[in-house]
Amino acid sequence: MNNLDAFIDNLQAEIFDNAKQALGERGFLRWRNPKFNGRMEDPDGYGKVNGECGDTMEIFLKFENNRVSKASYFTNGCASSTVSGSFATELSLGKNPDEIADITAEDVLNFIGRLPKEDQHCASLAARTVQEALSNYMSNQQKKDI
Repeated sequence: MNNLDAFIDNLQAEIFDNAKQALGERGFLRWRNPKFNGRMEDPDGYGKVNGECGDTMEIFLKFENNRVSKASYFTNGCASSTVSGSFATELSLGKNPDEIADITAEDVLNFIGRLPKEDQHCASLAARTVQEALSNYMSNQQKKDI
């Protein structure tokens, strides 16, 4: 291994150590292997929210028998937004609209385990985006009932 390879390996290890400290083990693993990431074709509910930090999050919900059967997210944001979007979509799976309406930023944070204090707004962004997707679903349902 030459000096450049050793430098890169050490730098990568330092970055991962810092990320583990910031996100916790659970958040770090989800950041490295995000679940539910990607845009969904033909969702029943869709939300898109621009955060005050500049990150944008989209959440897609598919319902079956009045419960979320599939959920996904997309963000252009930081690691904390990625982790928050992933866990927020996981929280919505299997839930009915009333249960989804109760999902808060605190729920997302508790599910993740921890986020850096300066990034906790990302959990709020994810929760607000879930609520926006739910609102879109409910609006679409009302239109179908007319």
